[in-house]
Amino acid sequence: MLAERGRDMVLDDIVLDSAATGGWNLGEAPDPRSIAIAARHGLDISGQRARKVRPGDFSRFDLILGMDRQNVRDLKALAPAGARERIHLLAEFAQGKTRDVPDPYYNGAEAFASVYRMIREASEALATRLVARASTPESGHASSTM
Repeated sequence: MLAERGRDMVLDDIVLDSAATGGWNLGEAPDPRSIAIAARHGLDISGQRARKVRPGDFSRFDLILGMDRQNVRDLKALAPAGARERIHLLAEFAQGKTRDVPDPYYNGAEAFASVYRMIREASEALATRLVARASTPESGHASSTM
């Protein structure tokens, strides 16, 4: 969703990826209910595959966002000391809301729709924030890094 919003807002220099803190479902496609809700909104996520966070991710990315507080704790435990300040809760960083994005796996289709809406809203706020940061000069130069 952020990739789509970023295209709309010309965030061409942004590299996005998704990774798990646990080893469940590695190499597998998203849950069929996630694929279905994304497709209803014009997004094809069927080609995505689950992967685990790698040590290099902490140097590769300027910003690392966890969906819930436990993910953030897990990420900070995995990260080298210098990378921990770049790890945040998605909703808190994007919208200033201290709320978790719940895992809808054990619930029905409506839970997936609700989580989709939460992530969509956070992604839109995050894209707006990234555009603002990219257009703010630092020491006389525009920058898109965080």
